[in-house]
Amino acid sequence: MKDFLKKATEWILEKEEQMAKSCSVPMSEIEAQLEKVHAQKAKLQKDYDESMAVFNEIEAKLEKIKNIETLRCQKKES
Repeated sequence: MKDFLKKATEWILEKEEQMAKSCSVPMSEIEAQLEKVHAQKAKLQKDYDESMAVFNEIEAKLEKIKNIETLRCQKKES
């Protein structure tokens, strides 16, 4: 499905580029599309940053637990 959407998007953009070359696309339409892309990109970046923060927090907690267990197990072996 991902490949299909990518190919469909590429095809649409190629057609729009051809139309732009013949001055058939209003500048306002292109600017509106750019604004939508910028908004989606910003949203995706925000979602990514939030997800990475959660994973970083989980990773840090797991590392702390691992270190505690390692120290405790080493003391028991001694």
